[in-house]
Amino acid sequence: MATAVGNRAQDKGFARRISSHLAAALVVFCLAQIFIVAKMGGSLVLHLGIIVAIGGYGIAARGLERRWQMLEQGGLSQGGLALRFRRDILQLWSASILGALLWIPVAIIFRFIFG
Repeated sequence: MATAVGNRAQDKGFARRISSHLAAALVVFCLAQIFIVAKMGGSLVLHLGIIVAIGGYGIAARGLERRWQMLEQGGLSQGGLALRFRRDILQLWSASILGALLWIPVAIIFRFIFG
């Protein structure tokens, strides 16, 4: 069973799979930011900061997609690609979750300075 699932995942291609993870991580990133800023009593400046953060995320995501398109065409073995894929997925989800949580200290400092 696990082999069949693994084969279907490999048929899909790593570049396409990374795109799916990027889309899901972007949704989590956006929702977490909005929720945190709203709970912290976010102002217009913090909401504009969210827009800038999402734009930066989009630029980084496109770079990661291009990297995976190049890696797939580079002729690496499936094992080498799988190892890089797992590493990139771990980094992607860590950055998405921790990046959204960075709004907590920003909102606290913003509230302390501007009341």
